[in-house]
Amino acid sequence: MLRRMILLVSLMFWQGGFMFYGGVVVPVGTKILGSESEQGFITQAVTNYLNGAGAVCLILWLEHLWNERRSRLFPLEWYVWGFATLSLLVLAGTHLRMDRLLNVESRRVLDHAAFARYHRFYIWTSSLQWVASLFMLFLTLARWSKDRSVQP
Repeated sequence: MLRRMILLVSLMFWQGGFMFYGGVVVPVGTKILGSESEQGFITQAVTNYLNGAGAVCLILWLEHLWNERRSRLFPLEWYVWGFATLSLLVLAGTHLRMDRLLNVESRRVLDHAAFARYHRFYIWTSSLQWVASLFMLFLTLARWSKDRSVQP
């Protein structure tokens, strides 16, 4: 029970943080700072923490899948976990490329067109990762529910 709770808390922190940041912090920050670029420099630092939270969550999820492999794991759970992990690696690599296009000291974007392309790709990949995380949660809860119904 404790392992499952830790897993869910890590997922809530990671994906809840992603949704809150994208849905609330970015629009509010843009309004207060008066510029998407200014807000973008905050996002540039924050996404490192979001990706770190994702890495912790995916490690915990791997441990969970490994420990529950004797139960009725859906094979799809491994594939979804793999996709979420691969997408996190892609996001980290894309983030590094985007960082090279920023001058943090002067708060300037060095190549707006290239940055916009990477940013669109980053947003799409993050969105697909979010869907995969929700699907992974659904599969896990479905299995837990099924496991519980088998117990006396």
